Amino acid sequence: MNVPKLLKWGGAAILIIFAVTTLAPFVLIGPGERGVVLRLGAVEDHIMDEGLHFRIPLVESVVKVDVKTQKVEVDAPSFSKDLQNVDTRIALNFHVDPKQVNRLWQEIGRDYESRIIAPSIQESVKAATAQFTAAELVAERPKVKDEIKRMMIERLGPRYVIVDDFSIVNFDFSDAYEKAIEEKQVAQQQALKAENDLKRIQVEAEQRIAQAKAEAEAIKIQTDALQQNQNLIKLEAVKRWNGVLPTITTGGVIPFLDVGNQMSK
Repeated sequence: MNVPKLLKWGGAAILIIFAVTTLAPFVLIGPGERGVVLRLGAVEDHIMDEGLHFRIPLVESVVKVDVKTQKVEVDAPSFSKDLQNVDTRIALNFHVDPKQVNRLWQEIGRDYESRIIAPSIQESVKAATAQFTAAELVAERPKVKDEIKRMMIERLGPRYVIVDDFSIVNFDFSDAYEKAIEEKQVAQQQALKAENDLKRIQVEAEQRIAQAKAEAEAIKIQTDALQQNQNLIKLEAVKRWNGVLPTITTGGVIPFLDVGNQMSK
């Protein structure tokens, strides 16, 4: 192996790459990117949009910054209003303000995600969850989400980062608290069942009382009607007679004659 020759070709390749990247008068900004122009190391106000641009070799350099929507997930431990431990995981969709990439690069630099985004999420979560009890964090999750998002917009907007979307991936509490919540829910369900059973029993009792009152009232009406009109009883007896006279009975001292049978003979 000819080592000197390899070093020679390697050095030539490095010089070519350096010449292309440093001395080339043109720079291409790709889709979803913006170019931050540095003139002798100082950030310029001019921002390069997508496309092909001219630059002054050796005087101007261009830093490409991604302005497409990006996603980051951050763990944000905090405390609720009633001092319960809350382990929260947050998912944030964001993008760098295309009109302010030069300011972002000048004031924060390339590692803006770790320097401003993650801390802003954690601060916002802590400030928001402190306004709610643990039970409210679960029951009023949309309200909690809106409050955290509002705080993140307030923190990230002035730092040239725009919040696109935000979601609470998970709320986690201590095992002891989750067990207490479960026991409370069971007790509430049992109390509700007992209350419903009591209402059902009361309704059924009221129905039976109403039915008994109706039956008693009907009997009373019939009794009063019969007492006030004795002829009605006789009339009913006549209506029900089938025209057959009684037969002779010999069980007594004086026999009775079956008149109907005698007349038919």
